[in-house]
Amino acid sequence: MGFLSLRNKNILVMGVANKKSVAWHIAKTLEEEGANVIYSVRSNDRKKSLDKLLAGKSVFICDVEKTEDIDCLKKDIEKKYKTLHGLVHSIAFANYSKGLKPFHETSRKDFLQSIDISCYSLIALADTLKNLLDKKASVVTVSISTTRMAAENYGYMAPAKAALDSALCFLAKSFSTFSEIRFNSINPGLLKTSASAGIPGYIDSFLHAEKATLRKKALTTQEAGNAAVFLLSDRSSGINAQGVVIDAGMSTNYFDQNLIKAN
Repeated sequence: MGFLSLRNKNILVMGVANKKSVAWHIAKTLEEEGANVIYSVRSNDRKKSLDKLLAGKSVFICDVEKTEDIDCLKKDIEKKYKTLHGLVHSIAFANYSKGLKPFHETSRKDFLQSIDISCYSLIALADTLKNLLDKKASVVTVSISTTRMAAENYGYMAPAKAALDSALCFLAKSFSTFSEIRFNSINPGLLKTSASAGIPGYIDSFLHAEKATLRKKALTTQEAGNAAVFLLSDRSSGINAQGVVIDAGMSTNYFDQNLIKAN
């Protein structure tokens, strides 16, 4: 039995898109620790694109915008597994198809869709899966290192993540009335993922963030994944309703002399 005691634990990981995604780094590390990882992806097309990466693994389909899909996910999982010891919610969406816009021009449709997928889906999943979750299960979602830094190219995703940060606190409180299920988030700085590559101007922001870290080296997706795996383990049993910032010290280094001189 390893330090994290994750062997034979059933953990549902939602949001694997490819081998660069945060969800995949979490999942493969869980598997290395001996956990039984159950996968959920958003569509048949996504499942087909992951045929090689997820070959031989349990993969279910769930579009979190559809209540019926979430209900079916529960039914499909409970046919094979009696209990879930953990849930990874690595799901987010913002429509950048029209390029960068001033924040005040955000459409109602785009904003509400982002809130629905990025935040409300966690509430809906937690409620639907509550009877499948072990009474001491751990739920981990993926937020961002700060929602107070108004990065223009990130747009309305930051308010969606702010809603997610608050929602996990209320979920932790709500679930505490009948269980010891914990809700936490990892809040990484800028990462090199395929999803982030779709954000307008992201590369420039990523390179700037790398210079702002104390070590002058970018945060890796694996480092973010490692923190999530710890939160999924019993070793983090005293951590609840928290967002764990993983940014290689970036948030303390705004006034780094090299950054100031570069400007």
